[in-house]
Amino acid sequence: MVTVGLFVRLESKPGKEQEVETFLSSGLAVVLEEPETITWYAIRLGPTTFGIFDTFPNDAARLVHLSGRLAHALMQKAGDLFAQPPVIERLDIFAAKLPG
Repeated sequence: MVTVGLFVRLESKPGKEQEVETFLSSGLAVVLEEPETITWYAIRLGPTTFGIFDTFPNDAARLVHLSGRLAHALMQKAGDLFAQPPVIERLDIFAAKLPG
């Protein structure tokens, strides 16, 4: 069951779109090592706008993710890849359909 999530909006610097996509794609390997990250998506919302959407069973798991390797790497790359700091929104999930 998932009860909380994150939506992170990322605006690429001009000309950095492919680097952002590559960076986000590489994040999958990191989150696969996080058993309490239930779902994780790297998405493209427009030509220069990207995002991450992920879900967790509880706030403790979300906090672990926020202090994990991917979050750290994201903040290290922010100045090079993004036109503005990542916008991280915490959200509550009240209904979901999951596989299995």
